[in-house]
This record gives sequence, C-alpha cells and structure tokens, in this order.
Amino acid sequence: ASPPKTVGTISTATSSSKKRGSAVAACATTGMSGTPENQGENTMIEYLSLKKVTARHLREIQEAVAATVESGRYLQGGRVEAFETAYARYIGTPHCIACGNGLDALSLIFRAYKESGFLHEGDEIIVPANTYIASILSITECGLKPVPVEPDIRTLQIDDRLIADSITERTKAVLLVHLYGRCAYTETIGKICKRHCLKLIEDNAQAHGCTHRGRHTGALGDAAAHSFYPGKNLGALGDAGAVTTADGELAAAVRALANYGSSRKYVFPYKGVNSRMDELQAAVLSVKLNYLDEENSRRKTIAKYYEEHICNGHIRLPEDHRADNVYHIFPVFCHHRDRLQQWLQAQGIGTMIHYPIPPHKQECYREWNDRSYPVTEEIHRTELSIPCNQTMSSEEVMAVVEALNGWKGSLTPDPSPRGERSDVPINVWSGHEK
Repeated sequence: ASPPKTVGTISTATSSSKKRGSAVAACATTGMSGTPENQGENTMIEYLSLKKVTARHLREIQEAVAATVESGRYLQGGRVEAFETAYARYIGTPHCIACGNGLDALSLIFRAYKESGFLHEGDEIIVPANTYIASILSITECGLKPVPVEPDIRTLQIDDRLIADSITERTKAVLLVHLYGRCAYTETIGKICKRHCLKLIEDNAQAHGCTHRGRHTGALGDAAAHSFYPGKNLGALGDAGAVTTADGELAAAVRALANYGSSRKYVFPYKGVNSRMDELQAAVLSVKLNYLDEENSRRKTIAKYYEEHICNGHIRLPEDHRADNVYHIFPVFCHHRDRLQQWLQAQGIGTMIHYPIPPHKQECYREWNDRSYPVTEEIHRTELSIPCNQTMSSEEVMAVVEALNGWKGSLTPDPSPRGERSDVPINVWSGHEK
C-alpha cells in the first residue's frame, strides 16, 4: 500500500472516530511536543482542554509559579514589569500596561481618551455588529454610543465598505475587533480613520500573534486591548489583560486609571479603578509567550487541513483567506447548526457557538432589539466552532473532518433564539458559495 499523504503535519491516512485508540502513528506526524496520549474508544475530542494546554509547558509553569510564591511579591512586582516589556517588544509598541482583564483594557482606553479631552459623553464609536458583547459594554460603560456596522460575510470582519456611511459629526473612533483570530485591519480602514481624524482602537482579545504586512495586530492603530483569558491563544491561569500603544501620554493615563487613578503613591489625578495583573499571571504568561508563534503555526496547519478536506454541501466555511489568521476560533456555518452540533456530540466531538445571540438582540440592550442587521443575524444563527488548537493530534483532526463530511443534513430548520425566524434563510451568502 502507498504511504499516506501529508498536509503540513497532518497525516491523511483514513481515520475513524470509532478507532481513536490507535493514535500512535498520527501523534508521530504532528511535529509538536505535548501531543495528547492515546485515547480510548469513547474519549471525547474536547473543544478545548485547558488542562492539555497547560500540560504542554507544565514544568516551566510550575517553576515560574513556585519562584513567584517564594519571592513574597504578588502584586506590582518585577514579573509584571518583565511581561510588559516582553509583550510590548513582541507586539511592536513602546508601551504595554498590564491590567485585570480584556474588558478593563478596552474601558481604560476609552476612559483615558475621555480624560485627555479627545472623547466626550455621547461621542460615537463605530464597532462591528457581530462582535462579542464585551466590545459593546466597554463603549456604553464609558458613556459613549456604539454604532454597529455589519460584517462582510466572506471575512466575518467589519465591512470596510460600510464604515464611511456610518460616520457623523459625533464619530470619534473605530473599534476594530480581530474576531476569531483573523486580522480585521484593511488599508481602507486606515485611510478612513486618517481622513476623518478618528482614533483606531483594536480589540485584540482573539488575535495574539496575528500580523498585517509584518506588523502585529495590537500595533496597527492608536491603542489596543488584549485579553489573556485562559482559553485565548495566549492565556493565563485566570483573568488578565493589557493595553498596548505608542502614545506615551495615553499609556500614562491608562496606567494611572488602572491603579485607583494614582500617578504616584497617594497622588490621584483621576477617579480610577483597581485593575491589576498579578505576579502569578505575569509569570505564567511570560512562559507561554515563548511558544505563541509555534502554537499558532500548529493552529494554522490544522485550519488548512480543514479548509482543504471539509466537503459537505450543508456546511459553509469562511472563504476570504487573504488576511492573516491565528485561528482562535475555526467557525463553520450551517442552517441546521443545532442539529449539526448534536450530530458531532454523538460522534464524540465537542463544539461551541460564537455566539448564539448578537449584541443588538440581547436583553441588556433592549432598546436595540427591533433593529435589523441581517448579515450579523445570519452569522449568529448559523455559526458553529469546531476544535482547532495546538493540543490536537492528527487523528483527532481527521476525525473532526470525517464527522463533518459524514453528516447528512436535516429536513427541518433549527428553532431560533428570541423568536427570530430561521425557516427562511437570509441570502447573505449569495455569490459566495464554496
């Protein structure tokens, strides 16, 4: 018999979800350390196992944590400073300010711009309509007005063709969200911001390590927010976040605002908050930062295999691959999403939905509930995230493809959240079928 072909480090030998116990050969082809051990027949392919993510670098993490505990310094110490320096160097900005989480990072940027006088109560911030709700919350909690703009169905990122028409005299910034790990920046967006004197703020919570023409996301605009939630491509062992920027005055304001508003001990020019990264999280992140590019490369290899081998007329994949993507999430789309999810669960494959209800249909923004964003609603109605991470063995990747290709579809539509109809699919994919 001919030897199996390979794509990157994924063996294309025949796989069966019923035979996942025979993973030795597949593990040998991954080319990555920390590949999961052989699995029993009924073992679930988890969407993401944080235990396995940590296990890849467990000894280094344990040593870093132990050293931190023994140091007796747990807040505002040398490990946070060291991580800030390393992450700023990695992103490519002069300044990195560690904080408590990604939402705080966004809010601190907006608050700092308000303190500087650039932003005022009621100013408008353009934001993708299909983003995670934290992006919206950061705007409204600072007394600013979100202006949702539809995404491009081909890229799932904000549609740069629609931004200009959403600009008014109150528009002051564009919040660019690199959703799913894909770079959302375009030269068109950069030119629009420059032409209209708008700040470009990046939500880089899902795109650590992503690039645009040799520059990392997080260094493409005026300021950027980063989340190190444990499930991110660069994740801590708890909550943590950061702001990166080339603006020294903004950096100083963000740092003060995150420390009760204190510019120096017992001096408070601002009414601030307490939003700190602790020394333990900084120590862990410093270890994991060393492996970020390698692990992103593995995600890209898996994603390429998915793109080349998933072939099912009931399932759509994102199609525009011109921008860099570190695949924090690999989404597929199906009008019978819930039934597909049930099928995959029965095959032993874990999935997630990002996200079942768009921000404008959430109860907390009930004043928007009667708005219509057809592309956003179609994405939220049909999106299903499949496993795509550095801990996966080649056999697991092939089993996911086999299960997706083996699904025969459904004759009845899924029920829709919040009373929306799903029996009449919106034709936002017209002209973009694979």
